[in-house]
Amino acid sequence: MSESRYYVGLMSGTSVDAADAAVVRFDADGNHPRILATHAEAPDAGLRDDLLHLSQQVAGVSLAKFGELDQRVGEWFARAAIAVMDKAQVSTTDVDAIGSHGQTVRHEPDARYPFSLQLGSPSRIAARTGCRVVGDFRNSDIAVGGQGAPLVPAFHRSVFANAQRHRVVVNIGGIANLTVLPTGAVDDPHAVTGLDTGPGNALMDAWIAAHLKRHYDADGQWAASGHVDDGLLAHMMADRYFARPAPKSTGREYFNLDWLRAQIDSLAARPRPADVQATLCEFTARTIAQAIDDYGPGDEQVLICGGGVRNAELRRRLEQLLAPRPLAPTDEYNVDSDWVEAVAFAWLAMRTVKGLSGNVPGVTGARAPVALGGIYQAAQLDN
Repeated sequence: MSESRYYVGLMSGTSVDAADAAVVRFDADGNHPRILATHAEAPDAGLRDDLLHLSQQVAGVSLAKFGELDQRVGEWFARAAIAVMDKAQVSTTDVDAIGSHGQTVRHEPDARYPFSLQLGSPSRIAARTGCRVVGDFRNSDIAVGGQGAPLVPAFHRSVFANAQRHRVVVNIGGIANLTVLPTGAVDDPHAVTGLDTGPGNALMDAWIAAHLKRHYDADGQWAASGHVDDGLLAHMMADRYFARPAPKSTGREYFNLDWLRAQIDSLAARPRPADVQATLCEFTARTIAQAIDDYGPGDEQVLICGGGVRNAELRRRLEQLLAPRPLAPTDEYNVDSDWVEAVAFAWLAMRTVKGLSGNVPGVTGARAPVALGGIYQAAQLDN
């Protein structure tokens, strides 16, 4: 089966711990991705803190600072793209396009004038790499009435849908999202549904950073050392987001430390920090399982990907809550669970370059399928 040229996918999630980059080839039908190389590029010192501050506290950030951050993120993403192309021994002339999701700092799909804001100047990436870049994916969907998220379900359908077995794909990044793939999704993209289920790793990462100065809870060890606080869990599960029907999406601008502290302050007694972490882990597992119960066909295989796959305590809780449904990382279905989103944005870039739609209206609520993002041509420089 013939293959397309190379595509590069770039993605940084709400944890802001690395820009994930993947060099990918697809078969002629746009399915069966073949990953040639991957790379995780850490942000410069101070950039992560600046981005987390901006995503939670817009007040006090000047336009000059905002514009500078856009260029700094573009430089960060460009380094990731160059590094992964070097690893794959792929030249810029071999790359059809780079798909850059950018770094989300604000997601407001339900505002009076809905928008989703990602930093990481595509023009700078194009100039630094010599490759054309597809960027600003989310606002294309929002412009036709969609939530602008999640955007990976179309890719999930292309690689994971199965005519014999219902499947659900759960991506556990900072925010967790769900793609429901009934057997009919193989032939009918309108059969696909999905949503953001709520926090994935974001609150657990923020809580451990505030108390233990770590970026994440390795293997969920701190969560496993605590006990679930039933009162706190009940307060969090009662948040209005979980009662809303799909389509819906969310982000760090809503589920953040301020939100968590407000939940804790409503309790009669303050839990120990380790118990809060245990409760946050349970909260992520419960909201994912509840969404699968609400939207899944009922006898599906559950495929998981994203950073949460490496949290052993979270996986243990999910397995218990989802039993007897089988739970497995997407590695077992031919796409490395650490790189699904980066590969997805390479795939979305390919779709846009070919003038094909990339959103799923049944997931985002858009009025129509559309090609996502804008195309930024590479600068033709002499050096």
